[in-house]
Amino acid sequence: MTVLVTGATGNVGRKVVESLLAAGVPVRATSRNPKTAGLPAGVDVHAGDLDDPGSFKDALSGVEKLFLFPNPSGIAEFLDLAKASGVRHVVLLSSAAVGAPDVTSHPIGLMHLSVEQAVERSGLARTVLRPGAFASNALQWAPAIRESGEVRIPYAESTLSPIHERDIAAVAVQALLTDGHEDATYELTGPESMTQRRQAELIGAATGRPVAVVDLVDGAARAQLELDYGGFGVPGLIDSVLGTYAASVGTAAPVTDTVARITGRAPTAFADWALEHRQAFTAA
Repeated sequence: MTVLVTGATGNVGRKVVESLLAAGVPVRATSRNPKTAGLPAGVDVHAGDLDDPGSFKDALSGVEKLFLFPNPSGIAEFLDLAKASGVRHVVLLSSAAVGAPDVTSHPIGLMHLSVEQAVERSGLARTVLRPGAFASNALQWAPAIRESGEVRIPYAESTLSPIHERDIAAVAVQALLTDGHEDATYELTGPESMTQRRQAELIGAATGRPVAVVDLVDGAARAQLELDYGGFGVPGLIDSVLGTYAASVGTAAPVTDTVARITGRAPTAFADWALEHRQAFTAA
């Protein structure tokens, strides 16, 4: 059985590739730039761009199962090609944002919902993974922490339950390799709710250098998010992120037992993620 991993150079996709190889499963991976993908030896790497579904014709040949990175562009055509090529089961990386109270006004949630709906319409067996905040999102603070030991955080007291990308991949691999996950949707979180301020404190503990936090609210928070996300050009994105942050202040973030239930091991604590990635936050 050959498994195709799209988005194979991403934080989750790369871990999926590594775990499948470790399990002895033939892995095929796609990248816009195969020559620079840097994937492990033994991976059959093909060029593929979800903006051009036809580019996957060769990569899909002989594939039975598929890990799908979400991209609404060309998704229906891609899924038609996958089904015609013999793919039977899709494991989709989606987002907890699909469960937002008003997903129609949440650009991230709406984008992922459109991909979920396309996969459902395809008629393929599917497993949908909806992770919350990635632990790796904290890497956006790395330059500021390295340079000054201080980070400016919009709504630093907002809460989340950050999940290690390796734990998302572990659930994906279980869904790909074992029975009983077809047509299931899994909400994925890390093991504990914490504030963004607490994340910064744990990064400081991992590096041995305390991190000062500047808590930004209201207009200051918007100004920072304009710097962080304004270049994406997604209408409504900043309003939606601000609303999510503000609404979670003083409220515990959801925590699920899904990672432990599916993989048989506890999810990784953010403190351990910070230790693994401490060099990213440490000045050279």
